[in-house]
Amino acid sequence: MNIRNIAIIAHVDHGKTTLVDALLRFSRVQLGKDVASELIMDSNELERERGITIFSKNASVRYGETKINIIDTPGHADFGGEVERVLKMADGVLLLIDAQEGPMPQTRFVLKKALELGHTIIVVINKIDKPNARITYAHEKTFELFIELGADDRQVDFPVLYAAARIGKAGLSSHLEDMTDIAPVFEAIMKYIPAPSGDQAAPFQMLVTSLTADAYKGKIGIGRIANGSPKQGETITHIARDGNATKEKIVSLMTFEGLNRLDTEVAQTGDIVAIAGISDVTIGDTLADKDTPMQIEPIHIEQPTVKMTFAVNTSPFCGKEGEYGTSRNIRERLAKELETDVALRVDEGGKGADEFVVSGRGELHLAILIERMRREGYEIQVSRPEVIFKEEGGVTQEPLEDVWIDVPEEYMGVILEKMGRRRGELKNMNVESGTASFHFVIPTRGFIGYRNEFLTDTRGLGIMNTLFHGYASFAGDIDSNPHGSLIAFESGTANTYGMINAQERGTLFIQPGDQVYEGQIVGQNAKPEDLEVNICKEKRLSNMRSKGEGVAEGLNTPRIMSLENALEYVGDDELVEVTPKSVRLRKHILSALERKKVRK
Repeated sequence: MNIRNIAIIAHVDHGKTTLVDALLRFSRVQLGKDVASELIMDSNELERERGITIFSKNASVRYGETKINIIDTPGHADFGGEVERVLKMADGVLLLIDAQEGPMPQTRFVLKKALELGHTIIVVINKIDKPNARITYAHEKTFELFIELGADDRQVDFPVLYAAARIGKAGLSSHLEDMTDIAPVFEAIMKYIPAPSGDQAAPFQMLVTSLTADAYKGKIGIGRIANGSPKQGETITHIARDGNATKEKIVSLMTFEGLNRLDTEVAQTGDIVAIAGISDVTIGDTLADKDTPMQIEPIHIEQPTVKMTFAVNTSPFCGKEGEYGTSRNIRERLAKELETDVALRVDEGGKGADEFVVSGRGELHLAILIERMRREGYEIQVSRPEVIFKEEGGVTQEPLEDVWIDVPEEYMGVILEKMGRRRGELKNMNVESGTASFHFVIPTRGFIGYRNEFLTDTRGLGIMNTLFHGYASFAGDIDSNPHGSLIAFESGTANTYGMINAQERGTLFIQPGDQVYEGQIVGQNAKPEDLEVNICKEKRLSNMRSKGEGVAEGLNTPRIMSLENALEYVGDDELVEVTPKSVRLRKHILSALERKKVRK
């Protein structure tokens, strides 16, 4: 069959999407009229802003007579649910390694998944045009990683290409001047990646590994045809994950050409297709022949490790900035997300009737969901991220994180002190050329909220990468987020005079003219205790003035809290209010009198 299915995997920011762009341009495939000049595959607004891939995507190119289906995958471990399932569609993998950094923690994560599936790996050492590229180092470290992850003899003997995807060049040698274009990547795919297995004459079988939606065609299931040859309009059997089978009709059968989905009358074994018309299809379901239906083993996805409570916004400003704010709106939006995100879990009925416990693979996983909801017009309030404990043999177990840190040598002390306080266990330490490298294993609940603090402690010069380690016995109490908040004393408009008095107590989060309400958190106290401040206080005017009065007064620049910063900051008795226009911090109980009663 003239088909090759290949996934592109790598650590965050090692150039996956840039390489796909180069392959698409070289093949001169028809991309469609609404594509950008660069980062074609990162079509989502959030992906462009953050420079990371969040959602896996399909594209296809033609090289000679062969159709090559390309799957661009996320590099961040929080989106591992995407990586695990889309690798099922591929027969081989392009593994990108940064020539300067070498294999990184997320490289380990995605490579481990590919090796478990027995895929053929082609290593592409990318960014060789970097001034500080260490090509030999990157190659040696990649080989060591293959050995460490238990690759078999065939996988360890991996082919290597060298590339500068940004300028669209690749080659078998690491000399940039010898390269002309990206064609060597295509040639390596043709040489090393096997054609998809399967029997064209056998009954139809396909595992649904991805979902999308269309305004006209409804829910669309995407997957690779394992056997058979489906036809548009024919009746098939839809087998749910639990084995329940129903008869359905293929309303629309589509294949990928470039970035587009094109209708086709018939599809061949091994191709990646999109099928519309199966109303309640979900990821892990099998689509099979109507007469001899055979189920394919559903996809196993690792369980969530972090949870948050999403609730209806109850602040005095509720309904002013958002379009959707009722429990019904939130329930429907979360149900829609569950259709396409297999790593997400939603349980109704938290502490209140209008609360939903949402579980995911990490803080970033849930923060991206919240950010997408606010951009769609939703307003909600969310709690601090909490880890998910589990019982095993009567012993409480909690999730752990592998944390790799690289900092200038002068910050060694503060890193060791902070990680020790959070019950981080030092596994390895190396100091050379003025840079200290650490490897810690730390409870996830101790690590939550540390990223922002880490950047402050290292003056923005530290690099930190994390990876889910596994579960272990409960490590004991951790006071990982000791802080005191400055709380608005009354509702009103923030006033410069009142803010100047309040900033002597700590760091403010708001600007003059902002509307605030009683119980809203307007800053961080310099001491680890809450303090109420009257930032709406106005200066009383009189006819008496003295020379130079008010000249020395000045308002410090406030710390504007992004969504991620807010989620890291909040304590157990605090919430983050998220609307399309604002991110505010507040106490769970707004009234100062009620808070005092609860404390007593």
